Amino acid sequence: MAANPRKILVTCALPYANGSIHLGHMLEHVQADIWVRYQRLRGNEVHFICADDAHGTPIMLKAQQMGMEPEQMIAEVSKEHQADFAGFDISFDNYHSTHSDENRELASFVYTQLKDKGYITNRTISQLFDPEKEMFLPDRFVKGTCPKCKAEDQYGDNCDNCGETYSPTDLIDPKSAVSGATPIMKDSEHFFFDLPQFEDMLKAWTKSGALQTETSNKMQEWFESGLQQWDISRDAPYFGFEIPGETGKYFYVWLDAPIGYMGSFKNLCDKRNDLDFDEFWKKDSTTELYHFIGKDIVYFHSLFWPAMLEGAGFRKPNNVFVHGYVTVNGAKMSKSKGTFIKAGTYLEHLDPECLRYYYAAKLNSRIDDLDLNLEDFTQRVNSDVVNKIVNLASRNAGFIAKRFEGKLSDTFAEPALYAEFADAADRIAELYETREFSRAIREITALADKANQYIDEKAPWVVAKQEGQDQELQDICSVGINLFRVLITYLKPVMPLLAERTEAFLNETLTWEGVAQPLTNHEVTKFKALFNRIDPKHVEAMVEASKDDAAVAQALIESAKPTGPLIDEPIEAEIEFDDFAKIDMRIAKIVSCEAVPKANKLLKFQLDIGGEMRQVFSGIKSAYTPEELVGKHTVMVANLKPRKMKFGMSEGMILAAGPGGKDLWILEPHEGAQPGMRVM
Repeated sequence: MAANPRKILVTCALPYANGSIHLGHMLEHVQADIWVRYQRLRGNEVHFICADDAHGTPIMLKAQQMGMEPEQMIAEVSKEHQADFAGFDISFDNYHSTHSDENRELASFVYTQLKDKGYITNRTISQLFDPEKEMFLPDRFVKGTCPKCKAEDQYGDNCDNCGETYSPTDLIDPKSAVSGATPIMKDSEHFFFDLPQFEDMLKAWTKSGALQTETSNKMQEWFESGLQQWDISRDAPYFGFEIPGETGKYFYVWLDAPIGYMGSFKNLCDKRNDLDFDEFWKKDSTTELYHFIGKDIVYFHSLFWPAMLEGAGFRKPNNVFVHGYVTVNGAKMSKSKGTFIKAGTYLEHLDPECLRYYYAAKLNSRIDDLDLNLEDFTQRVNSDVVNKIVNLASRNAGFIAKRFEGKLSDTFAEPALYAEFADAADRIAELYETREFSRAIREITALADKANQYIDEKAPWVVAKQEGQDQELQDICSVGINLFRVLITYLKPVMPLLAERTEAFLNETLTWEGVAQPLTNHEVTKFKALFNRIDPKHVEAMVEASKDDAAVAQALIESAKPTGPLIDEPIEAEIEFDDFAKIDMRIAKIVSCEAVPKANKLLKFQLDIGGEMRQVFSGIKSAYTPEELVGKHTVMVANLKPRKMKFGMSEGMILAAGPGGKDLWILEPHEGAQPGMRVM
């Protein structure tokens, strides 16, 4: 434990509760988790929290399209999100929801404080209104022709084609993205947070070191253009919290979303007796507060959020750590290319610690975008983790086990070499503290190169064949294992599961302070494989599965859609009827079904499609037990290209529908359908 442990509260941005977690989201959560684990490893008191952002028009509309209440939908999404974060070993102390009693109470309190102090104004504004759905339309729910370049099908706030920004009322031939109707102008009273009153405070705060240089510079541009009052209200129908004292008026989602940080922590405090909410949020708090966010939400976190906190009498963040976007193979993530990869899809094919390591190897304290190059990903993990680090243990452990009953030497043979490794602790610690993870990884792998060079020069496999050299052999291998121990200690925040397996092998809990001295006269356990190489075929299978995810998700959304346009993530490309006609859907009888070991979502099927058997893997384990499916008839895509998965070959796809979790249903044909029949 540190002599004077810091008290730290850490948050990640709240994932929106209308879709799955993908590898772009995971960058932020991995970055924050590495930093949190480092702080814990140094003995600091850290509380790591998050929640689902569960309010807003998109969630309300998507729930309607799925035929369920918003509460049910966000509950199912929360289960999926938490399972994905657990799969990547993100060590949250609490994961909550903005749709909670704690958040309602805190949002109402913050609003009341701001109102009582004169920071809330109200006035009547005119907005586009959907006459069919009888709802006001946010900018992104209006589409039309760009007034500048005349590109069609552009959103109401900016043009993807020419980059022009504008008001939705400027669009040519605007249409509601909800119903397709032509919107009309309608007046409504709205409530505004008077942000300009906080300009002096914000100018000082943004230059105080609480923001990265790039973010602080961007803030100055916004100050120069002039701060504007912020509309914090929305009209019914809206899924969110009703504004106290008002009827049919709701808090805009961005008002209560950041307050969700406070709500999640309040929920954690209520579960425990040793945490004081006020200690971490009072204005003069000596604790530390850090937010990890993406660059797309800087405006809210560096202007509105600190101003709200200041106005309501709470403390402001010590720092807002901003990261860039994730690209895959040098381009924006693409559903059609299979590079829009969901966290759950990744977990079905690859070890999560491979991605944790790769992200760490490329992350720094700046706001640079990070490219997940899948070929480089495979080579980097296999070269660094397997060949350089884990192989260091395997090269030495066998001799210690077979020749010395697992005992390390009584004295350490290379004190100068060990001192070089131990002395790197302060340097690597500073890099973790400042979020320069890529530099920390370079330091660690450079040490791994030196350790392997030592083993290569000493050649224990040669010494083992020489008579009378047992002590030298034990000394060499003991040095190798001790250097490996140091490397894994330094990597523990990045790869906690590898560290856990290493601790079982070393028969010791790895601590930062423990690096100072080597293990001598210490018994280790029998060495077992600690980490597996990435098989490029598993990466290929993940990409193919991501293509399938996108195609099936779009088909299911279209089949479930009632009327009118779909409010969801944009479709990358429409397909012609001739392409759709190529899909061969067949009636299939489920001959056998079994769970796939070590797969959270997969079931393995043997399907009879009329004189031919097919093996298919399907991610519906959360909704069915294998026993209840055997003997049923269902529908499968029979001409999907077979793909090699980690667990075997999948030769088709079972069709299912539903929001996910327990609410998934396979398609069951009417009686009389026979295996092999085409579905028309």
